[in-house]
Amino acid sequence: EYSVQLTFREQWLDERLKFDDIGASNKNKPHFSPPTPALSFCLSLTYTHIHALFHRLHFFFLALHAGRLKYLTLTEANRVWMPDLFFSNEKEGHFHNIIMPNVYIRIFPYGSVLYSIRISLTLACPMNLKLYPLDRQVCSLRMASYGWTTADLVFLWKEGDPVQVVKNLHLPRFTLEKFLTDYCNSKTNTGEYSCLKVDLLFKREFSYYLIQIYIPCCMLVIVSWVSFWLDQGAVPARVSLGVTTLLTMATQTSGINASLPPVSYTKAIDVWTGVCLTFVFGALLEFALVNYASRS
Repeated sequence: EYSVQLTFREQWLDERLKFDDIGASNKNKPHFSPPTPALSFCLSLTYTHIHALFHRLHFFFLALHAGRLKYLTLTEANRVWMPDLFFSNEKEGHFHNIIMPNVYIRIFPYGSVLYSIRISLTLACPMNLKLYPLDRQVCSLRMASYGWTTADLVFLWKEGDPVQVVKNLHLPRFTLEKFLTDYCNSKTNTGEYSCLKVDLLFKREFSYYLIQIYIPCCMLVIVSWVSFWLDQGAVPARVSLGVTTLLTMATQTSGINASLPPVSYTKAIDVWTGVCLTFVFGALLEFALVNYASRS
């Protein structure tokens, strides 16, 4: 799994929300119906809001006649119809509400609706660890319609730079090499549902594992070979050195596997630790055989 914090935006056209921008040029903008959304908002307010509502409507129509009203901004998503989008590979997630809810809706004069929200998600990412720690992983972000089939709702990627990644993105153990956008429509017994996905290609940083795993293992193997230069009569020293390096190598292997999920196949790191463990065990076995042969 992996966690991501993102600003999600989607845009659609709702002709019921068209309003007339009087200050706009008739050549550039077609004529639309009166600003009925403002009246529908009035009906949802209580008597205590009438005084403040009067000033807001007065400013609204002044801005409308002055041609300065480019769009209406809402902060309550339940005011308009929205697509029933969900993240199909989500494990958990939450919205951001500090200091105010990080969400807005913009309604443009021609009926276009822009929805933007900031969310944090934990998403499932099945990994293939056969080449660990020299591997590359592809993690996906899938967005699909829950109840509307493709006959009613179709998701499309925005043309030109649909996914934006911060330039100073820093991950402790991975590097984001590239990302690809694609479609992933799914067919079930109830119909075909529109789906979008982003594939993120991560490359694992090798420097961390070089310092924490590979160099210590090489040092343990070299230390086990020191027993070859000890006097063959120094039995306690050679046995202690061999057993100590063997147990240390076994502990190192256990620590590596403890930080990884259990899998049924052999990983690249398993081959490395297995070869190192064989060299350490061979050094201890060599002393036992030489000592036995010398006494015989």
